[in-house]
Amino acid sequence: MRPIRPDRAARLLLPYLRFGPVPATIGAMSALRFPKRTALIDERGTLTYAELERHAAALATALRGRLGDGRVGILCRNHRGFVQTVLAASRLGNDVVLLNTDFSAAQLGEVAEREGVGLLVHDEEFAAAVDESGFTGRRLLAWAEPGPDTIGALIGATEPQPIRPDRTSNVIVMTSGTTGTPKGARHDMSLSALLPAALTHLARVPVRHGAPIVIAPPLFHILGFAYLAVGLGMGMPLVLSRRFDARETLRLIADHRADTLVAVPMMLQRVLDVEDAPETPTLRVVVSGGSALHPHLSDAFMDAFGDVLVNVYGATETGWATIATPDDLRAAPGTVGRPSLRLTVRILDADGREVPDGETGEVYTGGGLRFAGYTGGGGRRVVDGLTGTGDLGHLDGAGRLFIDGRADDMIVSGGENVFPGEVENLLGGHPEVAEVSVTGVDDDAFGRRLAAHVVRTPGSSITEDDLKTYVKKRLARYKVPRDVRFVRELPRTSTGKVKARSLPG
Repeated sequence: MRPIRPDRAARLLLPYLRFGPVPATIGAMSALRFPKRTALIDERGTLTYAELERHAAALATALRGRLGDGRVGILCRNHRGFVQTVLAASRLGNDVVLLNTDFSAAQLGEVAEREGVGLLVHDEEFAAAVDESGFTGRRLLAWAEPGPDTIGALIGATEPQPIRPDRTSNVIVMTSGTTGTPKGARHDMSLSALLPAALTHLARVPVRHGAPIVIAPPLFHILGFAYLAVGLGMGMPLVLSRRFDARETLRLIADHRADTLVAVPMMLQRVLDVEDAPETPTLRVVVSGGSALHPHLSDAFMDAFGDVLVNVYGATETGWATIATPDDLRAAPGTVGRPSLRLTVRILDADGREVPDGETGEVYTGGGLRFAGYTGGGGRRVVDGLTGTGDLGHLDGAGRLFIDGRADDMIVSGGENVFPGEVENLLGGHPEVAEVSVTGVDDDAFGRRLAAHVVRTPGSSITEDDLKTYVKKRLARYKVPRDVRFVRELPRTSTGKVKARSLPG
């Protein structure tokens, strides 16, 4: 990569001085550096960085008189409309609320009201849900048939005008829990917080400047959104699809000679299951995150695709915390890696005291992206400047972090602490188990007990007793699931997390 001349460097600073540390700045800087380079590829074709910047500026100009101080909600799948709206709204200084496309109408209405959404940009397929939600603000269609109430029409009919916002925009990301109404997480953004994470990423995740990147997770999710920002910042063509399909994802990698794939573990399993898969010789980096990457899956994936897999760990509240390289995953399967530069990870007990290596406690982080609380009020427990993640984990002797489960997932069965994730990891490695979810259920005698919901591999005739015996030989007796239920599939969110409340009782 050639060095930037001093005069060009000064020009590149102008978007930051105008908009602040927001997505609009990243897009504007890349448009100045790589105007003719492809920025985005979706089902409607390609956009260059210059075209994407022009679209964002035109949309911001068109929206300026309609928004006031209201927030912009985005209810879109992965396509140009999502990116254009994020860049336009953050250009105006209006806060952006990223909405989960899995929301029910009731959840959508509750979140939109709580977050003060004044304009909702949504795909046409979600129109019925918006109608039923009770949302009374302005609406604008993103992915839809051509018409006057679409962002495409506004972009085409508007000449961009210079904009200098009165304030810096915030991007509000919903927590990705599987129960209750998600909360909106706010962060204090600054270069001092973002730079160490960016430098750690460059050192441990060998994405190449300008190389195509396929982003499979939803862009409203913290993993998808983070790599949207990474891709824009590094001048990478973003390859997007509205819906995930494993074979189609491999085809996109092959057709566009993509260097990087970003996916959640469930997507990686689906990719592994594709028969007669297209060859992907250009694939150098596969980033996994968003949920637990079980050891058997990381091993199987790297055996099939080479040592290209990277596991990132963080939370909506705390941002990136650790990164595991392929070497880490080979040496210590299941690890989420070592902390990012200038970020502290501590494992604390219920009294806030640090526990020894190998012992489980709650994961606390500090020194990176600073969590500023939930938009509806409340926050996370803070101990000596470190913020609790709500995850249970432990460190090994090499300083690598392992996540054992959520703090609220741990159960006490007959007086023993049991982490469902440990049993889930073990069962997931059984050759006749395609997928498994282990949860705690009420028990009159023991208080709580483990229940395993299992999807068999095709043609398998494995029984409940077989799996109980398999666990009994490898773990303590109290960790053997008392219930093993065979199901055709596990109910999942769009980011691959199992919906525990939807599992059969």
